[in-house]
Amino acid sequence: MSMWKKAISLDGLNATSKNTLVEHLGIQYTHFDDNSLTGTMPVDSRTHQPLGMLHGGASVVLAETLGSLAANMCVEENKYCVGLDINANHIRAMRSGFVTGVATPTHLGATTQVWQIEISDERGRLVCTSRLTMAVLQHKGK
Repeated sequence: MSMWKKAISLDGLNATSKNTLVEHLGIQYTHFDDNSLTGTMPVDSRTHQPLGMLHGGASVVLAETLGSLAANMCVEENKYCVGLDINANHIRAMRSGFVTGVATPTHLGATTQVWQIEISDERGRLVCTSRLTMAVLQHKGK
């Protein structure tokens, strides 16, 4: 059974990135199934830190982007999600290529959600692991 409560398509998800940090960093949503959302991000001058390696903050942006959008697709139309906390452990350095993040839920509750986001390199090696906690809120007047 799918966790998605809103209509979901890659074109629709990628359209949400227009004129945002997500678009600027080159993040693309590439796959979803009943239990996860996947996206990629280039490792290049947009995502490097001064030593020429993938910036840890860029990894966190990818993790929060995937987890936050997935969280918002898992709630009813009268609800939305915002980030409460994010944690990231940076495992492996990268200088070029692409990283792929996969967001899967650990907990989908009525007032909070917890997401695990694993970010890997093109060879499938873990680059960063992140945990994102989201608050589930209700639109006022609905």
